[in-house]
Amino acid sequence: MNIEKLITEAPGQPDFTNNAWIVGDDREVIVIDPAHQPDRIALAVGDRKVRAVLLTHGHWDHVTAAPAFAALMGDPPVHLNPADEFLWRETHPHEAFRPIADGDEFTVAGVTLRAVVTPGHTPGATCFVTDGVVFTGDTLFEGGPGATRWDYSDFDRIIASIRERLFILPDDTVVNTGHGPSTTIGKERPHLDEWIARGW
Repeated sequence: MNIEKLITEAPGQPDFTNNAWIVGDDREVIVIDPAHQPDRIALAVGDRKVRAVLLTHGHWDHVTAAPAFAALMGDPPVHLNPADEFLWRETHPHEAFRPIADGDEFTVAGVTLRAVVTPGHTPGATCFVTDGVVFTGDTLFEGGPGATRWDYSDFDRIIASIRERLFILPDDTVVNTGHGPSTTIGKERPHLDEWIARGW
């Protein structure tokens, strides 16, 4: 399995970047969070078949380019937790997506990604786990959890999601995030109490 990271820039906001992840081999891939610059992501995918587009949550900066990217790649299914449909509709009032449920599995290049629902940042925030790797979107970053400043977010809930759903993974599990650098479960786990004490 190959994992490629593509840093994408929001239109007109070059300082606002997101990580798009391309997972697979030289024949087929799954793309996680094609956030911006659909043409550039399509170029990176090349002639490989896109089996699915997986979205970690419904915030605009993670979903804006998803339909346009899918259209460029032959319309693979775009998957999102329906608990975030209200956020998806803010950006895509008329576009359809396929629902993700906890435990759903997506296979590409002989590797299976399992959906792990981790609410807190948004109600439908979802991570994708495979052997030795987890794609966390905005649930877990190097140095702490994602933001919970919106009325639909919940700090206690994101902490519970991280503790109960992510920190049960092995220490050497690589954490590939929605923004910024990757980290590991073992590096972040010892700091949980610090995050709880500071409240963010």
